[in-house]
Amino acid sequence: MAARPRFTSRATVLVLVLCSLVAILAYPTRQFISQRAEISAQQAKADRSRQQVEQLRREKARWQDPEYVKAQARARLHYAMPGETPYIAVDPAGPAAARPSASAGGSATAAGPAASDGAPGGSARAAKPWYASIWDSVDAADTTDAAAPAPASPRPLPPSPAGDTSPHDH
Repeated sequence: MAARPRFTSRATVLVLVLCSLVAILAYPTRQFISQRAEISAQQAKADRSRQQVEQLRREKARWQDPEYVKAQARARLHYAMPGETPYIAVDPAGPAAARPSASAGGSATAAGPAASDGAPGGSARAAKPWYASIWDSVDAADTTDAAAPAPASPRPLPPSPAGDTSPHDH
């Protein structure tokens, strides 16, 4: 008996047709998948935009309330109502003292950043009471003003307008 060939002509034609179908459908399938991913990304972006619009609408509604406007003016612009005395407390150590130091393992003290900077007297400054620091700054300002050279000749002030006896400029 004669041996049958492994691939017949029908099988070869069938394989060629299947390969050509795969080649023909590969590009449109890849385009379809990439477009679906792009559509999903655009829908997510639209959802984020809608959320942002809603947040802005809520914020706009809050700004329509006069009490909210007053509160924001007080907080952001440091405004005060008539008869009130506003105070602003400034941290003398600056913003570096507010953040914990990475080398200190997250625990920072008031003297920590000043002493770690290598500034002379950093721990001595922190050990002094607040009024001693103020008095030292007054003394330093007094000695600085005495060491500064006096102007050669003072300039005369311009004549004030007629009828104005106040020393303030208008």
